Amino acid sequence: MAIIRQYIAPFIAVLVFFAALVAVSARIFLPGDMAAPAPIEEAIPQKQAAVVNPIFLGLNYSAFRVR
Repeated sequence: MAIIRQYIAPFIAVLVFFAALVAVSARIFLPGDMAAPAPIEEAIPQKQAAVVNPIFLGLNYSAFRVR
């Protein structure tokens, strides 16, 4: 058990650190347009969003009153 605690666990921690370092550093080698943040756009344009029936949005709407 002491071998795992002294040698294997620290080796795994260092290995995970270097894997994360390589993953983060890989952005340097990406083309310029892929290294930039993703553009933010509307998922549904406002004109289409107004046409969507509320029942499809998961709203609990009923045209009839429940007594």
